[in-house]
Amino acid sequence: MDLKQLCEIHAPSGDEKRLRRALLQEARTLCGEENVRIDRFGNVLCFRKGTETGLPHVCVSAHMDEVGFLIMGATEDGLLKFRPVGGIDPRVVVSKRVLVGESLLPGVIGAMAIHLQSEADSERVLDYDGLYIDIGAKDKDEALAKCPPASYAYFDTPYTSFGDGFVCAKALDDRVGCYNLLELMRQSYPGDVTFAFVSQEEVGLRGSAGAAYTVRPDIAINLEGTAANDLGDVESQDEVCCAGKGVTVSFMDNSSIYQRKLFKKLLELADANGIAHQAKRGVTGSNDAASYQRSRGGALSCTLSVPCRYIHSGASVCCLADVDAQYALTHAFLMNV
Repeated sequence: MDLKQLCEIHAPSGDEKRLRRALLQEARTLCGEENVRIDRFGNVLCFRKGTETGLPHVCVSAHMDEVGFLIMGATEDGLLKFRPVGGIDPRVVVSKRVLVGESLLPGVIGAMAIHLQSEADSERVLDYDGLYIDIGAKDKDEALAKCPPASYAYFDTPYTSFGDGFVCAKALDDRVGCYNLLELMRQSYPGDVTFAFVSQEEVGLRGSAGAAYTVRPDIAINLEGTAANDLGDVESQDEVCCAGKGVTVSFMDNSSIYQRKLFKKLLELADANGIAHQAKRGVTGSNDAASYQRSRGGALSCTLSVPCRYIHSGASVCCLADVDAQYALTHAFLMNV
């Protein structure tokens, strides 16, 4: 599967079934059916036996889920009320096209027109209580018949290439990681490797908690998309990471302080192999590495991320060279574990 196919599958947290089916089919081909399983939380765990003995067991992990929306109800005039699944700034959703429910009905996220807003309205950011999804229903009964409460809604964004090696799509966080897991599974490695596609990262690292407990790795490498802050007049020290400058190696975030020797080893490998890389210059977000670091007796852990502009929106942007660099550094580590 290519990155375009992965991004265009709808799989918000708790509704990963479409992506899970696609990944399961691909993983069974690459790893052998006997080495692939789904746990009770919906994680897809794929094992590859190493060619040597006595080496650390490494888990390479990426999350399947993306941000999205859940329908909560409807107004009397047929507008759907909804809430975000995961962290989505309400400022990035107004007027965006969405697909709603199992039938993927087209809809638009709406708000009061600017012409009708009061002065106070214009000075504040609308929250989700002031937003709705319009599916063209004539009344509440029609809206709820088509999209009952607990239906999901998904950003409707085609994958588009533009500029010099950049792409725009929904769900680059973390389909870039899923894509590279599949690519890594095409190789054999000296040590045992488990490739974990985990669920519900965007709502609290939930799937990885069970995966970490089951897999019990010695080392965990988490593949992610992370927020680039490289636009406009941002000072260089505040950029956090930059699209087009290589894979981002983290040393700390809001849920983990990564082990120093693993961070240093990854930087050394990147230098030795000519892999474009950058240290993440900010302590932001949380990710599944925390689950592996804390489970049972713990694991050495680190996160390798692809910088994404406009992350957690319907139109994220990344550089494909950074995706390639994420693969290259992970592959180099697995070959030199």
